[in-house]
Amino acid sequence: MAHQQTVLSQILQFVSYDDFYICVRRYNGNKGIRRLSCWEQFLAISFAQLAHRESLRDIEVCLTAHRKDLYRSGFRSLVKRSTLADANETRDWRIYADFAQSLIKKARPMYADSDLGLDLDATVYALDSTTIDLCLSLFPWASFRRAKGAVKLHTMIDLQAAIPVFIDVTHGKVHDVTVLDHVVFQPGSYLVMDRGYIDFQRLYQIHQAMTYFVVRSKDNLQFRRQVSRAVDKASGLRSDQTIVMTGPKTSTLYPAPLRRISYYSKDIDKRFVFLTNDFNLPPLTVAGLYRQRWQIELFFKWIKQHLKIKRFFGTSPNAVKTQIWIAVSAYVLIAIIKKQLKLEYSLYTILQILSTTLFEKMPVQRVFQRYDESVGTIEISNQLILFEI
Repeated sequence: MAHQQTVLSQILQFVSYDDFYICVRRYNGNKGIRRLSCWEQFLAISFAQLAHRESLRDIEVCLTAHRKDLYRSGFRSLVKRSTLADANETRDWRIYADFAQSLIKKARPMYADSDLGLDLDATVYALDSTTIDLCLSLFPWASFRRAKGAVKLHTMIDLQAAIPVFIDVTHGKVHDVTVLDHVVFQPGSYLVMDRGYIDFQRLYQIHQAMTYFVVRSKDNLQFRRQVSRAVDKASGLRSDQTIVMTGPKTSTLYPAPLRRISYYSKDIDKRFVFLTNDFNLPPLTVAGLYRQRWQIELFFKWIKQHLKIKRFFGTSPNAVKTQIWIAVSAYVLIAIIKKQLKLEYSLYTILQILSTTLFEKMPVQRVFQRYDESVGTIEISNQLILFEI
C-alpha cells in the first residue's frame, strides 16, 4: 500500500500533541476559536520555519498549493493569512514558550553523553544574548536607538547538548546582567559568561546557590592578591591567584575570596583573565570552559541564518515572541530527529533536506536514504577515468 503520510506529518510525530494541548489549556488558547486552532497555528509557523517561507502570503500560497495534503499533515482547513495574522497577535505566546520547554526536556537527555573534551563530571551552561534588529516604523514599541528598534534574545544553553534551557525575550535596552535575576541555578553545575555579566552582587548569589561560575574579568578590577600558585607558562597560563575585592562596593557585594586566572592564547595573540569561585579545577580546564562558550555564539548564528527570526510575520510583541519560540521549537525538533533517526548529518543539512520534501509521501527515513544515494551518484560521476580498457 502506498505511503499516505506526508513527511511533515511524520516530523510532527516526534512531538507530543498531548503535551501541546496541556499548554493550550493552561492559557485557554482555543477559547472561542472557530478557525485555525493553536495547533494549526503552530503547524503553519513551523512549516514556515522548516520551508524557509518569508511572509504570511508566502505561507498561505504554499499551503494552498498542497491543499490535498493538508488534512494528512494536521490541518483541518486552508490557512488564510488574515486568520493567521490575527492568531499571531492574540494567542498567548506563553503557549509556545511552554511547549518549547517540553521539547527541550525531551531533547537534553539524548545529548547527555556528548563530550566537551574536558575532564569534568558536571553540567556546563553558557549564558549570553543576541540582539535582533527591528524596523522602528513597524515596531515602535521596540525603540532601541534614534532610528532603530530591537529585541534581545537572552539565552542559556547546555553546552553538552547545544540545546537552550533558558530563553528570555526582552526589549533591546535591557542590560544583559539583569537576566541573572530570572535564571534558576543548578547546584554543582558551571555557568560560563562573558564580562558583560560582571555584577558582584549577582555573582555572590550564584556562589551562595552552590553553583560554579567562570566569567571573563574587566580590566579595571580592584583587588588584592592573597595567594599565587605556580603555573606552566608554556601552556599559555600566566598566573593563578586567590584574590579578594578591594573596591568600595565590590568588597561588600562579594565578601568571599575569588580565583583569578590569566591565560594567553597564542593562536589569536590575546590575553584573557578569568574569575571563578572554583578553587579545585585545574587552571587550563577553566580556560577550556571559557573556550567552549563559543557554542552559544554558533547557536545564535545558526538560528539567525537558518530560521525565521529576523523577519517577522506580525508587529506586536506577542507576535514576535510567538515566532521566536516556535523557531526554538523547530531547532529542538531537528535536534530530536537527528538523535531519534541516528543521523550523522549536521542540523543545517537535515533542515535543508526536509525543507524540500515536506509534502512528499514517503517514510522520512527514505528521504535521507535517497539523499545518500544522490550524493553517492554525484561523487561517482565526478571521478576522473584514469584508464580505459
